Amino acid sequence: MQKNQYVLITGATSGIGYELAKLFAADGWHLIIVARSSKDLIDTREELVRNNDVDVISISKDLFIPGNATELYNEISQKGIEVEVLVNDAGQGVYGEFVDTELDRELNIIRLNIESLVVLTKHCLKEMVSRGHGRILNVSSIATTTPGPLQSVYHGTKAFVQSFTAAIRDEVKDKGVVVTALLPGVTDTDFFRKAGMLQSKAVQDKDKMADPADVAKDGYNALMNDEDKVVSGTKNKIQAAMSNLTPDSTLAAKVHKQQAPVDPHTGK
Repeated sequence: MQKNQYVLITGATSGIGYELAKLFAADGWHLIIVARSSKDLIDTREELVRNNDVDVISISKDLFIPGNATELYNEISQKGIEVEVLVNDAGQGVYGEFVDTELDRELNIIRLNIESLVVLTKHCLKEMVSRGHGRILNVSSIATTTPGPLQSVYHGTKAFVQSFTAAIRDEVKDKGVVVTALLPGVTDTDFFRKAGMLQSKAVQDKDKMADPADVAKDGYNALMNDEDKVVSGTKNKIQAAMSNLTPDSTLAAKVHKQQAPVDPHTGK
């Protein structure tokens, strides 16, 4: 690894992105960490630098806003930095029936989950192919394997990410670039609070949630081992396999039941 080669991680101050940042730093990779909160970036940068002999550049950027992903890439390019590894982790969802949820919120989620990922991938992939080396890890989701009542837009965006990742992986398979998808299941992160779904049955038992550190390790190993994708967790692997054999209508009904709000009277 050269001095000007870095790992770019979006959503790097919490959850899976934060755990991935720690893994890369522990292995001696220089980092560019991106998030919206300047305070969280300062705290995360200080921790990573204190614990590892690496350079960490923090950039505050709101990737909900159109054009900001391109601004981010241009800012990095102007510093003369090569993005050797791109980790597209930033993503959000919104909870509720599609007829009731806010359209502007959902359009922002599409911009974050899809548009910013595509923009950063486009710019970084071009450079990687030109150099003949590089790696991209796109954080997808087990949500890609089923329709998602009460999270219809989120599931839809992750289905795009999964298909997109598989397609570009095939396009560059002989060009020295690795493209990998990480598919987590229900993980103990701030995602559910931001999505407004803390009352969902799916997130009531924290003991059944995956540890983001374990999920990050699965993704990191898959990327470094040139795997096309990794479903994190045995239960999720079984779910993914079963979804291939189950009609969409049955899957949708099952997910709807799993993600429904807890009954305030019965607690079930």
